[in-house]
Amino acid sequence: MYSESDLDAAVAAGALSPQAADALRNHVSARRTTPAVDEEHFRLLTGFNDIFVAIAAVILLTAVSWIGDSMRMGGDWTGPSPFSGLFVAGAAWGLAEFFTLKRRMALPSIVLLLAFVGGVFVAVASLVGLTIGESAFQDNERLAALVVAGAAAVAAGSAWLHWRRFRVPITVAAGATAVVGVALGTIAFGVGDSESLNDILLGFALLLGVGVFLFAMWWDSSDPKRETRRSDVAFWLHLLAAPLIVHPVFSLLGLTDGSASVMEAVVVLLVYVGLGLTALAIDRRALLVSALAYVLWALSDVLERFGAVELSFALTAFVIGSALLLLSAFWHTARRAVVTPLPAGLRSKLPVLDRAVAA
Repeated sequence: MYSESDLDAAVAAGALSPQAADALRNHVSARRTTPAVDEEHFRLLTGFNDIFVAIAAVILLTAVSWIGDSMRMGGDWTGPSPFSGLFVAGAAWGLAEFFTLKRRMALPSIVLLLAFVGGVFVAVASLVGLTIGESAFQDNERLAALVVAGAAAVAAGSAWLHWRRFRVPITVAAGATAVVGVALGTIAFGVGDSESLNDILLGFALLLGVGVFLFAMWWDSSDPKRETRRSDVAFWLHLLAAPLIVHPVFSLLGLTDGSASVMEAVVVLLVYVGLGLTALAIDRRALLVSALAYVLWALSDVLERFGAVELSFALTAFVIGSALLLLSAFWHTARRAVVTPLPAGLRSKLPVLDRAVAA
């Protein structure tokens, strides 16, 4: 079995022409009776060796972190040692030189990227905490927020360096996550101790989520046929944008306080329908998956109010699961119904309806 990354590698090496690769994709999609563009491919596994290497890398990085954490520099700091994050980041970069740059292994590259950026964040935050002293953070949430923002800024810079070197698609999303951390940490520092801090952070998280979503659409619009690495970058950005949008929306609507009324359940369904239409238009399922937990919780809570205590969650899961499976089976038909009435200018920025026809 050949993966999308195998086809891309064959085209890059000159063993297969781009036209032949497109013809093969279209032939396979025709046999499956669904357009290839609606399969939403992204590179995660090129074989079981990816899983094997990823597990080995996690074990090695855990050991390296443990060794680094045993190297203490004194003071009253009880958090992770700066050497822990530093050693993990260094080991992850070194491993990426072989498994990412030479072997082009998808899953290990993702693991190593996350380990590198996370290691840098931990190293910087721990070093600052060690320098200032843990006692300075007691009853001082503003200082903690400032440290998080500073460490996230350095992590964002490290993600940019990693992208320049290795071009792993998830790197852009990792950098965007760090930027979100910088923004929220800075806002928390500026607002300080306030009863409305949580709502303010949720509001800004929503705005940042919309910004990440628009950034993802910029990457998506540059590859409407989803044939290049830019589509993979957009996938991870959409995966980041989805919870940043969904969680603040449902939290600000008051749907996370432990009880849901019938009206709130109706609001949840309407919001979910809106997210579903958006997901169909942009051909990304991340929005539906991110909001799924809220829908299941709200509807099961309403069913409990009507007496179906034992089967509330089962009935809700049955209805939602059936609806999602039905949507998946007729995804392309539903997407055509949503996209076709849109203005031509907007349609040109969305993924094409049928890559086989467009090719």
